Amino acid sequence: MPSSDLLARLFSPEGIVCVRPEDTHDLGAAVAEHVKLGSVLSLEGPLGAGKTQFAGGLVRGLGCETEATSPSFALMHEYAGGRLPVFHFDFYRMDSEAELLTAGFDDCLPAGVTIAEWGDKFPDALPRSAWRLRFLLRPEGGRQIVGTR
Repeated sequence: MPSSDLLARLFSPEGIVCVRPEDTHDLGAAVAEHVKLGSVLSLEGPLGAGKTQFAGGLVRGLGCETEATSPSFALMHEYAGGRLPVFHFDFYRMDSEAELLTAGFDDCLPAGVTIAEWGDKFPDALPRSAWRLRFLLRPEGGRQIVGTR
């Protein structure tokens, strides 16, 4: 798919359907071409919907050397060595927005690309410019990713 069509499809009401986990990873890698310093992506959806797969693709697409893993227990992983540093947060185990400050969330926003898994848990902490990507499990299999800005 041409690069210019990717964001138009992602931010359409239908979004993009990914049949296999690899498709979700590849979508993240393709989206990496469109992020810039200060970009924030909120990945929202149920457990097992592909949020970490997408994040891993984004990290790979930016050329970071380390493979992305879920930051559920660490709360934040940092990936360097690529076009931009990536700060990968997981809000799932956080109880308050105050924990975001303790984890350095606000310091990371201008310093690279910030990914917030479960970002909808604290929507007021997200900048207005954040890309909110909803991951929906499809009854027939796979997932549908629909973006809003």
